[in-house]
Amino acid sequence: MRHLYIVSYDISDRARWAKVYKTMRGFGEHLQLSVFQCDLTPAQKVRMKAALSEIIDHEQDQVVFIDLGPTEGREVKEIEAIGRPMEVVGREPLVV
Repeated sequence: MRHLYIVSYDISDRARWAKVYKTMRGFGEHLQLSVFQCDLTPAQKVRMKAALSEIIDHEQDQVVFIDLGPTEGREVKEIEAIGRPMEVVGREPLVV
């Protein structure tokens, strides 16, 4: 079962930050500077965490995973933003 996650990261080194950003682009949609929306199966989440774990400094950096629950039958009902409007990222099936 796929779940929707918000993944946010705080990386203390610019080079590691760039590697994390490039890695995250392969797993989700970029929402803000260090925030991604990811629609993942359990196996994809494991792969993402393993990839990130190899990049980050476990003493200085932090990656946070917020599970918003199953994506099946779920629609994004409301996203609020202050300032520049938030563009809702569409979630469509991806055939690989």
